[in-house]
Amino acid sequence: MTTKTWAKLSVAAIALAAVNGEAFAGAFAIREQSSYYQGTSFAGYGTTGPSISSIFWNPATITGAGDGITFESHNTAIIPDSEIDGTFAGVLTGSSGDIGNDAYVPATYTSYKVNEDIFLGLAVNAPFGLATKPNQNWNGQFYSRSSEIFSINVNPIAGYRISEKISVAVGLQVQYLDVTLKRANPLTPAPYASITLDGDDIGFGATAGISYKPFEGTEFGLGYRSGIAHDLDGDLNVLANTAIEADLVTPDQVNFSFKQRINDSFRVLGTVEWTNWSRLGSPAIVSPSLGPVADLPLNYDDGWFFALGGEYDYNENLTLRAGLGYEISPIDDDIRSTRLPDADRLWLSGGLTYAVNDNLAFDFGYTHIFVEDADINIGPGHQDYNALIGTYVGESEAHVDIISASLRYRWGGPSEDRDHDTARKY
Repeated sequence: MTTKTWAKLSVAAIALAAVNGEAFAGAFAIREQSSYYQGTSFAGYGTTGPSISSIFWNPATITGAGDGITFESHNTAIIPDSEIDGTFAGVLTGSSGDIGNDAYVPATYTSYKVNEDIFLGLAVNAPFGLATKPNQNWNGQFYSRSSEIFSINVNPIAGYRISEKISVAVGLQVQYLDVTLKRANPLTPAPYASITLDGDDIGFGATAGISYKPFEGTEFGLGYRSGIAHDLDGDLNVLANTAIEADLVTPDQVNFSFKQRINDSFRVLGTVEWTNWSRLGSPAIVSPSLGPVADLPLNYDDGWFFALGGEYDYNENLTLRAGLGYEISPIDDDIRSTRLPDADRLWLSGGLTYAVNDNLAFDFGYTHIFVEDADINIGPGHQDYNALIGTYVGESEAHVDIISASLRYRWGGPSEDRDHDTARKY
């Protein structure tokens, strides 16, 4: 069999992983961008508060930053446990082992208050990524081995306070995305060499947001993150190395948040988030030497996330918070793969802030995610199915623990209490 023929028969299955990984915010997104909001299951993440990490979701919240320069460093450890048990070709039964890799997700935020109305900021994040890695020679290896996605997103922001009630902001996204994927090649002798797909690119996008405080004690935030087009340039190694290109657009996202003061010490927060995963469709993989090789049959649904939480000021230095979230996965039974056995999930979170003084504070957050058991049925009619490989039928079980901590520091002297109903001094 020629390299070209085999590539056309097999690349669709491996290429699907170009946007897959054991991520923790539906499909391949990473929501863990703030230790502060980790503690509320990200309820209220688009409203102003002591942490400027809210600018990741709603850049208009930068107008809540204090005088001088504020810097925040958020650090998150994601500890998944995910295993697939199933049967390959109707006869070979076994387990993948734990396919989820532990991951460290950093995020940093900086703000500068130019004057009472103009604010500048910079966010540096990893919004997409993480990885799956089953046992090397598991019984589903012809559909997936390791998958790795790495991203860096740099987001400069400018915000303007129109009035005491309304603020707006816009930002530029500069994003680097790198993908490395492997699956077993059945044309090679056991233990089977890997088919490898690798590509990377830099793309550009935008962010925008508005914050509205209709009256004292109430705030609404609306945020937008655009999709980013990536022309992944790299190599496909089947029986020989071939240059490839794949056009991939990451999904855009719209989120709505609210914060309501109940009394001087207690606030209720909420978030609704929509992610446009369906825009991915089935992008093409093209080889300059072979021509069109295959489509990427992603065909995701849109994703939804809902969260409700609360904050309680125990004293001047200590704030406690908790939250509950529910996520509707963009992956359903019809398209679920061995690379990403994603399913609906429930978030339970708790956290706290300890303010050392007016300029220095620490945040801690913990989340446990309960992931619904997910059926995998790769057979005739499934978009991953390859008749030369055979069927795979199984079930995935997963849960995730997330631990997050941040340091927040301000230069330029103590800030004013920016908004007594939604924020406190550091």
